[in-house]
Amino acid sequence: MHQLTLAEIARGLADKKFSSEELTKVLLARIAQLDPQLNSFISLTEDLALSQAKAADARRANGESGALLGAPIAHKDLFCTQGIRTSCGSKMLDNFKAPYDATVVAKLAAAGAVTLGKTNMDEFAMGSANESSYYGAVKNPWNLEHVPGGSSGGSAAAVAARLLPAATGTDTGGSIRQPAALTNLTGLKPTYGRVSRWGMIAYASSLDQGGPMARTAEDCAILLQGMAGFDANDSTSIDEPVPDYSASLNGSLQGLRIGVPKEYFSAGLDPRIAELIHNSVKELEKLGAVIKEISLPNMQHAIPAYYVIAPAEASSNLSRFDGVRFGYRCENPVNLIDLYKRSRGEGFGPEVQRRIMVGAYALSAGYYDAYYLKAQKIRRLIKNDFMAAFNEVDIILGPTTPNPAWKLGAKNSDPVAAYLEDVYTITANLAGLPGLSMPAGFVDGLPVGVQLLAPYFQEGRLLNVAHQYQLHTDWHTRTPTGF
Repeated sequence: MHQLTLAEIARGLADKKFSSEELTKVLLARIAQLDPQLNSFISLTEDLALSQAKAADARRANGESGALLGAPIAHKDLFCTQGIRTSCGSKMLDNFKAPYDATVVAKLAAAGAVTLGKTNMDEFAMGSANESSYYGAVKNPWNLEHVPGGSSGGSAAAVAARLLPAATGTDTGGSIRQPAALTNLTGLKPTYGRVSRWGMIAYASSLDQGGPMARTAEDCAILLQGMAGFDANDSTSIDEPVPDYSASLNGSLQGLRIGVPKEYFSAGLDPRIAELIHNSVKELEKLGAVIKEISLPNMQHAIPAYYVIAPAEASSNLSRFDGVRFGYRCENPVNLIDLYKRSRGEGFGPEVQRRIMVGAYALSAGYYDAYYLKAQKIRRLIKNDFMAAFNEVDIILGPTTPNPAWKLGAKNSDPVAAYLEDVYTITANLAGLPGLSMPAGFVDGLPVGVQLLAPYFQEGRLLNVAHQYQLHTDWHTRTPTGF
């Protein structure tokens, strides 16, 4: 039962082959048995899950239907969930129980999804390895000595290990797509504003976007259908009709123009990954796609621009965690300044402190124009590059990551080396574009992903291409040994 995809679960529930309650009990037992190896969950919500499963079964018995009705999922632990710890992977929020549901949580619950728990993550979504969590590092089920990627590494590891069929993630600079690539999943970052950020604890407000993580494009379409839509509570939410993502999966790729940027194949890319990407291109050509080399000339500036903008926004967003209103508070402060300094110093981990300091520096008087303003100008140039490219092609294809998953601890002493792993993913966040990573093969037994980017609100096109690719390849069906 644990091998079923979301789509297969929906069909099984509709055909009364099993109940949501039966499936939920099987998966909760599997999590209890296997997750100690992975550390992919921060909190399990057994009572909530069983009550939601029983309610879903009752709704089906009364004639209701729906792809998510009774389907088990988990939420990355930065989506507020009423009455349940929402920690953001941080000591700062270890004792915080959200007083309300995030819009994504509420929408999926209304659709009948069953929440099994909250998944582990890099602290405040800051990291590319899921090693900065207060609750310890997450292990990659393909090799327990390697990272699963981050910051949505808990969601990725749990789905890859077949602990559940799908989970929510968030993507600020690649935090859905990069762990999806490193764990052999399909992960989708929607267009900025497509999925509500209300109740999603912020890292960098102009970059953050929630999205689905699953084994197949078909499952991502189902989960995105439940997540997407306008939300009046979110000022960045865009009032754009949500199409039927599943309906577009089977469209032909005949004549689809796919652009491959020459800048993607630089010296920093593992040549074995480059070969797998070229193999993916050949497979799509067989399906009727037309391949064209394109250029994204300002891509080289993406990393420095991102690592000015994101920390700047983080320093502003995280100023609310002051030891006064909620979250961690130091013991016996001597005055207000001591309360602030010690609560933050003790409550935030080193990676979060590092990014807050960088961001505060970039926004400070005398440096704002030199760093933050210049980074925003580069951001616009990167967006312009994409707009020019999409005048020539329908989809942009390339690697998701320059390397396969690295060993736990291998980059802890060199944060910049970890930052460089985001080189292919951050441009989509800077431009606000939708992006998807799908399985494309293996290097040394570790998964590799291929990334697809599309124009605004063309998530359906990404899912269509990925689904057609997955109908003709079997990378996405591979299961890690022992799971």
